[in-house]
Amino acid sequence: MTFLSPGAAVIISLAVLSSLGMWLKPAADWPGRKYWVFAAPHAEMYEPVIRAWNARHSPASQVRMGILSVPAMERRLLSGFLAGTPVPDLCEAEVSMAAKFFAGPVEAIGLVDLTERLKSEGLLDRINPPSFAPWSSRGRIFGIPHDVHPVLLAYRSDLVEEAGIDVSKIETWDDFVRAFSPLMTDKNGDGYPDRYLLNFWETNGAAIELLLMQAGGQLFDDHLQPQINSEINARVLATLAGWTAGPGRIAANAPNLNAEGNQMFIDGYVLCNLLPDWMAGVWLKDLPGLAGKIKLMPLPAWNPGGRRTSVSGGTMLSFPKAGGDFETNWEFARDLYLDPVLAEQLFLKGAIISPVMDNWTAPYYDTPNPYFCGQAIGRAYINVAPDVPMRTSSSYKTLAIARVTDALIRLKRRAEQGGVFDREVLLPMAREELAVAQSYIVDKMARNKFAEAAR
Repeated sequence: MTFLSPGAAVIISLAVLSSLGMWLKPAADWPGRKYWVFAAPHAEMYEPVIRAWNARHSPASQVRMGILSVPAMERRLLSGFLAGTPVPDLCEAEVSMAAKFFAGPVEAIGLVDLTERLKSEGLLDRINPPSFAPWSSRGRIFGIPHDVHPVLLAYRSDLVEEAGIDVSKIETWDDFVRAFSPLMTDKNGDGYPDRYLLNFWETNGAAIELLLMQAGGQLFDDHLQPQINSEINARVLATLAGWTAGPGRIAANAPNLNAEGNQMFIDGYVLCNLLPDWMAGVWLKDLPGLAGKIKLMPLPAWNPGGRRTSVSGGTMLSFPKAGGDFETNWEFARDLYLDPVLAEQLFLKGAIISPVMDNWTAPYYDTPNPYFCGQAIGRAYINVAPDVPMRTSSSYKTLAIARVTDALIRLKRRAEQGGVFDREVLLPMAREELAVAQSYIVDKMARNKFAEAAR
């Protein structure tokens, strides 16, 4: 017979007693509204609004905010939707998790359908229309947009203007490469350029998606059917392979939100970055060494007359069906998300423009920013906001981006092995690689009967 050591017996006994105590302990009864957010900067801005709301309302209508990490919130919300575990009355969901909530039949989605309420209160006309796309599924809307997150191109204006380059004459990505290429000199004689033009690498799935959307490419159509192997996507991938390989390589890997990547911009090793408005806010705080050396311009289009922006990131405010009194929750949400003072704070503290178009005439968006050489960056982002591309809400989006990233990695390898880097030569190979990705996603979707019901 095997006996436990005294120490092990004590540890097990304490574990059993503590578990029993937690089980018997009555749950804390909070009579008000529970509100989950994932971003501490958001919470900091919301606190004054919540304090003012709570001062005007009874305990049953007051709001208590909690901050959860994105993975923790995703797990707890999915558990609540599928297994009936506790959920908040309101929650802010980040775009990477939101699509997972839309799997299955529309009636099985665990969030309140806001479509009719948004229509009846005129909010569909007040909020930037493309900003609803990530929070919509099968024509129904399940969240209020927190942001727009348009993307512009940030460039080292000190170095570009010293070289006499006029960015106003750049319309397309081909124009960009031709105009900026003289900056890729090799002054130290090591056989490699001292600078690269663009922060991009084949492993950056978010940037790949951003550029595909800008070109008009899709991962899924309006009926959530895969469109990965489209001709637009193939042409973009063939171009990106040439950007990252061969003698004409123009891109380098300078990771965002990373000390090493930040230093590459400060040193001028990388000249340009795809910059959503929220990233502009990060640079203002984290890269003071670039102050007065950076300007913004519209993204070069893929074709003449094409879209000059894209979109990256996003947050919605949503209402779990199992939450409390919806009318009270909705009233609080309107107070919060339509508050012009909060919109001002969102921009002044984070450079994020409001999706509420009523706010776009506010004078603070026209304030010159010395960091960006006196440009009014708020106005620059608002000017392109109506043209941000529509996004898919397919629950297979993350997997599809991963497979497209794999396709670009394989395409670059084939280019290097064959010594061919011309876009037109790479185009048939890009089609082949995207066909593999398309087949993979189609097969995955066919095996999931619950997701099949969503289409």
